Amino acid sequence: MSWRRARSALVVRWDGCAGRRRSRAAFAIGCSRPLAALAIVVTFAAGLAADARALASTDAPAVASAGGEGITLGDRLDRQLVADVAGGRARVQLSGLFDLEGYYIDQRPPGLIFGGDDSFANPRLSLFLDTRVGRSWYLFVEARADRGFDPREDSASFRFDQYFLRWTPLAAGVLDLQVGKFATVVGNWVARHDSWTNPLINAPLPYENVTTASDVKAAPSASAFLDRRRIPDKKREWVPLVWGPAYTSGAAVFARHGATDVALEVKNASLSSRPKEWDARARGFAYPTVEGRIGWRPSAAWTLGASLSGGTYLDDDGDTTGVGFRVGSHHETVAAVDAAYSWRHLQLWAETFVGRFEIPRVGNADTVAYYVEGRYQLTPRLFAALRWNQQFFGDIENDHGHDRTWDQDAWRVDTAIGCRLNRHVQAKLQYSYKHQRGDLQQGEQLVAAQLTLKF
Repeated sequence: MSWRRARSALVVRWDGCAGRRRSRAAFAIGCSRPLAALAIVVTFAAGLAADARALASTDAPAVASAGGEGITLGDRLDRQLVADVAGGRARVQLSGLFDLEGYYIDQRPPGLIFGGDDSFANPRLSLFLDTRVGRSWYLFVEARADRGFDPREDSASFRFDQYFLRWTPLAAGVLDLQVGKFATVVGNWVARHDSWTNPLINAPLPYENVTTASDVKAAPSASAFLDRRRIPDKKREWVPLVWGPAYTSGAAVFARHGATDVALEVKNASLSSRPKEWDARARGFAYPTVEGRIGWRPSAAWTLGASLSGGTYLDDDGDTTGVGFRVGSHHETVAAVDAAYSWRHLQLWAETFVGRFEIPRVGNADTVAYYVEGRYQLTPRLFAALRWNQQFFGDIENDHGHDRTWDQDAWRVDTAIGCRLNRHVQAKLQYSYKHQRGDLQQGEQLVAAQLTLKF
């Protein structure tokens, strides 16, 4: 893809809303693209203007004050979405995020973006309900309306992504017990994966790079499994090492002592399981996954962690085993280490994963993936982000006794610039370039924009 094509993809085209007759849904999506582009441009321009005013006057605050004329519509809405009940013994708060994203793809869609190679808009509404009762009980519910958990995975979808109850039995708050449907404890990206906190738009490569390992269809032989490397990703049949935040169902215990924290959980599905498997009603606990993480904070700037996960990744409703095999006898095992560093305007994160899929009729398929990510605050409102990702795959012996890598090694660089206009409005613009070994490329260049409204 040439830079001229990339630039033309970002041009606002109003004729798409006025010319040809289309369905109401297509009309709304088509019209949302120029509106999203215009809103993001206005947000960046307003942020630059505000920073310029702040630099021009030593008396000008970087952010509007919380009182008097500095109160925004979002601040007023925040106050109305909090309620004290039962004489103040319980507090209920409703909050949310509305995201409007636009994607330009030069080839096949990369990662966990579904659909074809055409540009598209992706709206998303996330609602969060936080309820605290006394000092010991906490209830959290997250509901989402969008086009599928991953972009374009569905035409329209509404679901409950998370819901859990947490009990803190000790007054010191050093122990928590939690049950429900919630994100994995593995790694450090999940803690900042929402659109407001993530400095980029997409997830790191280990969390979205689709491998040729399948949870629903087994290859008839090792050579047939290796042949998958030469065809485009089958995202409804193949899985990544970790599927995003992995909102699986189960129970967890969290403990803290000094600079050390420990988390242990038992879930209904593995890290690579697809979103439809995360709910306990869709997949029970016949084949549980056990996960844990230990974290250590040696100083205020550093956080270190190590994680381990193991459990079956096969879908018991799929064609994955055959005669003589059992779903529960084929596991995915993942070990990971992570680190985070923060100093003044700089934040750094890194994770390394070592994973193994036990492939029916084939054997062990090993992979190593890592990323290093940084965020730098350029001005009070503007920030820049950069992420380097790589994934390597081990060898498997084919039917003729020759060793071959079971998938194509890949690397990707993600860059983004963002503007947080105030506590309620944020915009990001991202460019990514990915390359994998071989002639077949799964979407080399990606241009994405995201506008987020927080309330």
